[in-house]
Amino acid sequence: MKWIMFIALLLVSGYSYAQQQINVFACEPEWASLVQELAGDKANIYTATTAFQDPHHIEARPSLIAKVRRADLIVCTGSGLEVGWLPLLLRQSANPKVQPGQAGYFLAGDQVVRLEIPEKVDRSMGDVHAEGNPHVHLDPNRIAVIAEALSKRLVQLDPINKIFYEQRRKDFLAKWKTAIVKWQQQARLLEGVSIAVNHNSWVYLFEWLGIQQVAVLESRPGIPVSASYLAQLKHRLADVPVKMVIYAAYQNDRAAIWLGKEMNIPVVQLPYTVDGADNVVDLFSLFDVTIERLLRALEA
Repeated sequence: MKWIMFIALLLVSGYSYAQQQINVFACEPEWASLVQELAGDKANIYTATTAFQDPHHIEARPSLIAKVRRADLIVCTGSGLEVGWLPLLLRQSANPKVQPGQAGYFLAGDQVVRLEIPEKVDRSMGDVHAEGNPHVHLDPNRIAVIAEALSKRLVQLDPINKIFYEQRRKDFLAKWKTAIVKWQQQARLLEGVSIAVNHNSWVYLFEWLGIQQVAVLESRPGIPVSASYLAQLKHRLADVPVKMVIYAAYQNDRAAIWLGKEMNIPVVQLPYTVDGADNVVDLFSLFDVTIERLLRALEA
């Protein structure tokens, strides 16, 4: 009888523990990783996309709707990155806690200054984001700002564990700021280097490291690369000291490989986000591997 009561107590305790966790729906792996850093075992995290999916184009599947329906907090990029699928998930989930304007709705892009906000937008410009370039997670200084805001949101949603979240935030930011100094020292040779890119995903990384983006392989954002445009691009870059061409793990590599061969320069796949390479398991290793691959290509 005592054993039965003991097991029942364990089951009740486990249930109570599960109930105390915040259910987090992260649109992209980088935000799932950041929530993990800040919330630890206080959060039950679901990641909607992988590093090998284009976050612009995701199907609003019923399974995703179900996850949003159960979420206490959604953490997404915003700035138009998920405009094709997130609004539908929110509408179909009918979850009042995570609708825009509520505490359970957190957009990382809204927490920082964004680059490349266009003065006007029309269809002829391609897939241009009216709210600016959304790939803010590739600047670690902006990650630090987002972490501060996200930690406060966790406290707002779960005030009982305020001390826990505040300590996690302090520990993360201390390690993060030390890592930023290390990365900047490692990447000094990249300052001023000219790079061509497959898609305009890297402006925040380049601004941080002082890298020069000299060409985008797309004629317009989101428009498939054409052979004629690539030929024109090759001619235009003939006298430009391009050191490499880069693309993200989720992007098609054909255009990058073609240009690399034609110009005899390295072609580099970067992880872009967490899990974009075998050894990229968190935000720290994301920048470790990114800088390592850029430097290796520069040496080549």
